[in-house]
Amino acid sequence: MRTKAIVLREPGSLALDDVGLIPATEADVVIDVLWSGISTGTERLLWSGRMPGFPGLRYPLVPGYETVGLVAEAGAASGRNVGELVFVPGSRCFSDVSGLFGGAAHRLVAPGAKVVPLPTGLGERGVLIALAATAVHALAGGAIPDLIVGHGVLGRLLARVAVARGGAPTVWEKNPVRMAGAEGYVVVDPATDARCDYASIYDVSGDGSLLDTLIARLARGGEIVLAGFYEAPLSFVFPPAFMREATIRIAAEFREPDLAETMALVADGRLSLDGLISHRSPVSAAATAYETAFADPACVKMILDWRSCP
Repeated sequence: MRTKAIVLREPGSLALDDVGLIPATEADVVIDVLWSGISTGTERLLWSGRMPGFPGLRYPLVPGYETVGLVAEAGAASGRNVGELVFVPGSRCFSDVSGLFGGAAHRLVAPGAKVVPLPTGLGERGVLIALAATAVHALAGGAIPDLIVGHGVLGRLLARVAVARGGAPTVWEKNPVRMAGAEGYVVVDPATDARCDYASIYDVSGDGSLLDTLIARLARGGEIVLAGFYEAPLSFVFPPAFMREATIRIAAEFREPDLAETMALVADGRLSLDGLISHRSPVSAAATAYETAFADPACVKMILDWRSCP
């Protein structure tokens, strides 16, 4: 089989190309993709060539880990059924290019055990499951955030998960274009916030230069959770962190239990995915869509529509 896919040939060079697919096994499903999301974290770094050393990183590659599609073929041991709407957290199904993370293609092959069935009514909002599960994972084992840094799509989801758990976080956002859209929490410019007693600060900005600023806002014994993705080495001045007995924790990518919890939160209405997809583009205009996703601060979330893929 062959399919169309978004291929980053090298940093700064992106195209909709024809690529080969590996044959499906009895444990696999073949998925006809409907929508995929563009990540402004990892994909921006791949696009710019600034992604730190990462297992499997080599060009040309197919990006994407936020994919929703219909099961077109289901292997006998896949555990899935033809016609199911599923979320696909990436794939390594390409025979002639690398898949990092491999979800931005018109057709995918993936293990049935790795895809997540979705309610039909969720539709395009299903692309947000990956980021919602990332937010759930960041909170796993930690306190509900008092302060969230960044009001992009991950910051909004983290705030919504915190509210679902009984919290009422403050969110810092410098860009006035991104300050709207709060649901059950407040968004402020950090320049107007004088608090220095936050017990739990979650940073999703990806800006490592903020670390000393955040330490200065901690209560004694407070924790900073690094939930963004950072391209440069991180450092901080030791004495202020020492005086506060600060804890710094790193939240990595989501796991299967986080996906299960996310789906439960969505299913019972505690977590809404409404109002987070701000931009949509046909896949034929993918190059422009990626530029908008990376450069336009009004773009909270860009998705590609594969339904009219040639």
